[in-house]
Amino acid sequence: MAPLTLGYNDKHPFTQVPITDRSSVQELLRTLLDPLEPFFSPQKALVKCPGATAVRFDQRASEVEGFFRPLWGLACLLAGGGEYRLTEWWIRGISAGTDPESPEYWGFPRDNDQRMVEMCPFGFALAVAPDLWKGLSTKERANVENWLGNSINEKNMPNTNWLWFRVFANLGLKQNGAKYSEERLESDIKHLDTFYRGDGWSNDGPEGIHQMDYYSSSFAIHFLQLLYAKLAGESDPSRAKEFKHRAQIAALDLAHYYDVEGRAITFGRSLVYRFAMVSFWGAMAYADVDLPAPLTWGMVKGIVLRNLRWWQTKNDIWTSSGTLSLGFAYPSMYVRITENYNSPGSPYWSCLAFICLAVPEQHPFWTSKEEPISLQIPKVKAIRQPGHITSYLGGHCMLLSSGQACGYPMKATHAKYGCFAYSSAFGYSVPSGLFSLEQYALASQLGLSDDGGEYWKTRRLSEYAAIEERDGQPILVSVWKPFSDVKVKTLLVPPAEETPNWHLRVHHIQAGREVMTADGSFAILNVNSENGRYLDLYDASKCEGTSPKIIGNYDLNSPAGWDTGINGAFAAAPNRGAVGIKALEEGGRQAMLVNADPNTNLMDSRTTIPTLQHTIPQGHGVWYVSAVYARPAGDGVPKESYLDGWNKPPAIPAWLALEMAAA
Repeated sequence: MAPLTLGYNDKHPFTQVPITDRSSVQELLRTLLDPLEPFFSPQKALVKCPGATAVRFDQRASEVEGFFRPLWGLACLLAGGGEYRLTEWWIRGISAGTDPESPEYWGFPRDNDQRMVEMCPFGFALAVAPDLWKGLSTKERANVENWLGNSINEKNMPNTNWLWFRVFANLGLKQNGAKYSEERLESDIKHLDTFYRGDGWSNDGPEGIHQMDYYSSSFAIHFLQLLYAKLAGESDPSRAKEFKHRAQIAALDLAHYYDVEGRAITFGRSLVYRFAMVSFWGAMAYADVDLPAPLTWGMVKGIVLRNLRWWQTKNDIWTSSGTLSLGFAYPSMYVRITENYNSPGSPYWSCLAFICLAVPEQHPFWTSKEEPISLQIPKVKAIRQPGHITSYLGGHCMLLSSGQACGYPMKATHAKYGCFAYSSAFGYSVPSGLFSLEQYALASQLGLSDDGGEYWKTRRLSEYAAIEERDGQPILVSVWKPFSDVKVKTLLVPPAEETPNWHLRVHHIQAGREVMTADGSFAILNVNSENGRYLDLYDASKCEGTSPKIIGNYDLNSPAGWDTGINGAFAAAPNRGAVGIKALEEGGRQAMLVNADPNTNLMDSRTTIPTLQHTIPQGHGVWYVSAVYARPAGDGVPKESYLDGWNKPPAIPAWLALEMAAA
């Protein structure tokens, strides 16, 4: 097969597959695997995906990752009776990679080695695709036992979801009658169970860490619990039953993270794994879980297939060679969107989404007609364990968040976990640098600066975070300190039926020093439909533009670029919808548009952020009540309606007026 090269306006084969049934999803997977062909090493044990990006582990481990991550998809295809023309290459690669005498030997892992992560798809593949094991000689099988079993069982691992990777390394060997450690397998699962917090949710780590993102569901924990329940159900029935039960409970929460357009809420780290965000649902079918009412297999099928179709519209996610790029909706030019463990082969963890191909063709996942999410699911829901309040109102799935944080100093961790709101339609933004609002790109964040606006601090860690109630409605409350003598209490109020495109962010700030503040709405595409340049002043005839005017990055004092906080600032963009922010309190806040640095946002490379700014004198306390507007584009949403709710913001709730008066 000739190497794939994408030129000007070329479309990737992935985008051309009409997704209708199981066979079409099989073909979709093949369009992901085919472009890898030129990047296999001579003995097939390594895959060097395009891109010279360095990561925290060695280059050989990066190429091991490139080999194993696509195996998630291939193993699922084979487990479901499908075929792939290059399957033999993976068998040859396993033979060479585990052979200490081979020039392509993968190398014995050290403590906390990336190779351990890749042992998870290896173990799963051995368990579900027996031809991979049968294709090896007696000596080659012994090499696999030594590399996959002995090495990982002798080393230390991070106290996180990684422990599941060792479980699957041992499980894959066990399923084939090979040497493995039952003691390690049992002790790891027992320890992983200490991560369980209740309500179906597991934390990604021990006490003292609050991190429940897609690793708790689709990327690792729930996904692997369900695979374990399927593969070890007969030998470990009580655990299998418990893991299925947890998934049933969590499913009623996780259904709130996917919208009718097929988009998933962007939240947390590792979003380069893209369509793996829906793998939980395919794993539910694979493990034969009975769905809790009101969920149906038609709804579950719809979540998965709509998400894959949405990704088909993102033709910029590919390298010119047709492999998946590092980034989200386009290749990231700034490493803060990615993590320090994302090598060029890393995005192929996306292949977890193809667990649905291991589901038999006669399963109701495949035989059911696609359905939208049930109207019986609450429009607004407080989800206690992750500290989220989710909303289906306003044309997208949105969550308000407080209290989560990464357990180590991850790049842009304040943006990935500390934003006030996350949306399926409007991705979060990360900083491109450490100078000025343009570089910080404070979408859905409150920034504070004590040096006149050069450096900004936002919410990262909270001293207190909880879901509370006001007048019978859930709200999120957090207390945090950007500086030792500046204290912020933030209340997040979800949308209401009467004002579905608005949510409230309330900040009570006590400033022990003078600070500038900047409260940003969601970010939105900053490209006009006429000539591809930045958005102009709002034009009602085109239904696009901003108010007030976007001023150049270095001309921020122009009067045309500012309005009062009460009037607020908004931006309406072609095929994206509209976002904006207004101050509901009387005071001196001013509204403007921040022209964010390019490539800071997950969804669009050029964005603008409607923002409210103010300066608090030293020793003063203030209340901010920010009404944040978001109406995304979508099927059946005319552009003339993007700003329908803009002039009808919610009023300050009576309970909030009382709290403000009493403070």
